[in-house]
Amino acid sequence: MERLPLHDGNSSASAELLSRAGYTVLAVIMGTFSVAGILLNVLVIVVTVRHRQLRQPLSYALVNLAVCDLGCAVCGGLPTTVTSAVGYFSLGRAGCVLEGFAVAFFGIASLCTIGVISVERCVVVCYPMGAVLFQTRHAVAGVVLSWVWSFVWNTPPLFGWGRYDLEGVKTSCAPNWYSRDVGNMSYIIMYFCLCFAVPFSIIMVSYSRLLWTLRQVTKLQISETGSTHRVQVQVARMILVMVLAFLVTWLPYAVMALAVIMDSSLYIDPVVATIPVYLAKSSTVYNPIIYIFMNRQFRGYAVPTVLCGWNPWASRPQTPEDDTTLASTMKSQRVSPKGSLNE
Repeated sequence: MERLPLHDGNSSASAELLSRAGYTVLAVIMGTFSVAGILLNVLVIVVTVRHRQLRQPLSYALVNLAVCDLGCAVCGGLPTTVTSAVGYFSLGRAGCVLEGFAVAFFGIASLCTIGVISVERCVVVCYPMGAVLFQTRHAVAGVVLSWVWSFVWNTPPLFGWGRYDLEGVKTSCAPNWYSRDVGNMSYIIMYFCLCFAVPFSIIMVSYSRLLWTLRQVTKLQISETGSTHRVQVQVARMILVMVLAFLVTWLPYAVMALAVIMDSSLYIDPVVATIPVYLAKSSTVYNPIIYIFMNRQFRGYAVPTVLCGWNPWASRPQTPEDDTTLASTMKSQRVSPKGSLNE
């Protein structure tokens, strides 16, 4: 196998990709994302462990997402910060393989977990009458599946099918999207289909079904007080933010990889290619904010933890997760067969 083309500290090849100031800016950006991601995800894990009220089946995937993002920030964000500050990848071939595997492993597990969360929310909201019950064993199965799926599809490059290599401005490593070797191409195509296209399809289908259900609930006018409409708006807003964040952070990276796979002659400037990489890694910050801190119940425990016991929202009633509230509202009502949501 060919050696990884690493630059030494005095190499002009590195300077051709980006100026010293440019590498410094990238180091600051990635360092900010990494530190913020570590702090937020550690907070999520600590708060959930300390408060039994938060250990519900729906929380398993949320905590798993925090673990995935924490691993990605530590194993990917921090090394990239250091190598960007240095101006070249200084960890050697072994370091490149380890960093590429770790980031891909935690990243795909995170992506799969987001898919699991979308299915969980869809089940809770769309089937509140007991037709489909989401229990602890289902949550654990979803968590285990996300790790196993990621492990199965990220280990082949360690044994020769595919390859981890430098990407963008050569300060981080990832699966090699550029090699036209038949073995590498077959791996990348399978990787793209099964590790991005499948989770993406599950997310879009689940949230589309969920939004359709919410629309039907509003039409049926289940709640005369308007509380259902209020919850519907809250959940719809959260779903919109979730989908937009997913698209912003992951779609550019996937589109770039797909474009390179489809057109072998396509040239993407290394600086431009670095932008999708940083967007994908920034998900370690967005995920805990969107998926957990928009949950009033969790926020009611997290804020006092950060503020040493003081909660500025203490006077406000603490409510469960919005989608759970909607499910409870729907469950408490009798919907006629004509207006059934399961039609």
